[in-house]
Amino acid sequence: MGNSARLLHDHALILQEILRDYALPLGGDHGVVHWARVLENGIRVAEANGGDAEVVRLFALFHDSRRVNEDVDHGHGTRGGDLARALRGTLVHLDDARFALLYDACALHTDGHTTGDPTLLACWDADRLDLGRVGIVPKPNLLCTDRARALLPWAHERAVAAHAPTEVLSSWGMTPADY
Repeated sequence: MGNSARLLHDHALILQEILRDYALPLGGDHGVVHWARVLENGIRVAEANGGDAEVVRLFALFHDSRRVNEDVDHGHGTRGGDLARALRGTLVHLDDARFALLYDACALHTDGHTTGDPTLLACWDADRLDLGRVGIVPKPNLLCTDRARALLPWAHERAVAAHAPTEVLSSWGMTPADY
């Protein structure tokens, strides 16, 4: 797929669709501010390790999109991947190989894997780098990439401070009143 196919996603429209049935508070531990930090973390890792930045962007939106509680929620990543699959062809435009990466990134993001495709590693590190929001300091040896280990102090500080990436959130059509 050429570069033009990589630019077809309307992330704000995807977010609107996700939020139709989102069960948790938008400002909760697994809500939109977390997703925006995951996006920023993931782009930085993907740029360094050759991961697919558009899959990382979609992962940020879908990985926690079907949680039903803020605590242990087995299967939520698979449910997020299933939602992406349901939107494939209308709002999600990835070829089979790239969609498989998105689905696997979502479905496996809480399983603790540290090896695999660079896009998967960027996604998983992006989420793990934001564990500070729930009082967990990420362990460097549980991160997948050297880039994530280098980003850990920066990302952890932002997570603990509940930093809201306003540029990302604004690009998704969100205002501070929304979250």
